[in-house]
Amino acid sequence: MYSIVILGSGNVATHMFRALQSSKTCAVIQVYNHNESSLLRFENSVPITTDISALKPADLYLICLKDDVIESIAEQIKTKTGIIAHTSGNQGLLTSPKDSGVFYPLQTFSKTSELDYSTIPFCLEANSEENLSLLKSIASSISQHQYEISTAQRQTLHLAAVFVCNFTNHLYAIGEDICLQDDIPFDILKALIKETSEKVQSQSPSEVQTGPAARNDQKTITNHLKQLNSEDYKAIYNLMTNSILQKKHDEL
Repeated sequence: MYSIVILGSGNVATHMFRALQSSKTCAVIQVYNHNESSLLRFENSVPITTDISALKPADLYLICLKDDVIESIAEQIKTKTGIIAHTSGNQGLLTSPKDSGVFYPLQTFSKTSELDYSTIPFCLEANSEENLSLLKSIASSISQHQYEISTAQRQTLHLAAVFVCNFTNHLYAIGEDICLQDDIPFDILKALIKETSEKVQSQSPSEVQTGPAARNDQKTITNHLKQLNSEDYKAIYNLMTNSILQKKHDEL
């Protein structure tokens, strides 16, 4: 049974707690955060602490915190005997701990969302084969997908994820705003959103690109720009349209 201490209480920490607690070979033995009120959701399930010097001995210390505090937290606990790993997509492999690693789940997390952890890809890295083997064992106990990924590859994946997830979700928010301006339920667009996401499960996104920019339909593009009453939305529309036009041109 692998013993794990989670450092953090946000979205990623909450889901890593749920996933690891569901594993038959892992046990979360403690959750740390500097803010006591953020730990209340865990207090009935596992020991909690706001004192970083009071962390229990564990096989893995999993830092699920913002990138700008990961190194300082790792420095404070570097004398621990277990592996000190973080869940960041952008942070490099830690150098101060003797045993360090990366346990990056490539998914978008919200505390209220239910997820099938077995489908989440875990991108793993460690400073030794022994440490990597332990991270693989832990990841395989909750997910069917584990990948040995270098820091550079992980940072590339994180960049790509911002485009396909964060930016795409912002476009959904813009679409919702446009609908609401004319009293149209956003729900009408959900079948389209679902079909678009399902297409790329089996086909290249470039091959299934549709719309006025893909057709170079300048009349529709001009009409759309006239309809938009936000300069920010016009700029985004123009940027996306020109990017699609350029990609189509490059593919010819």
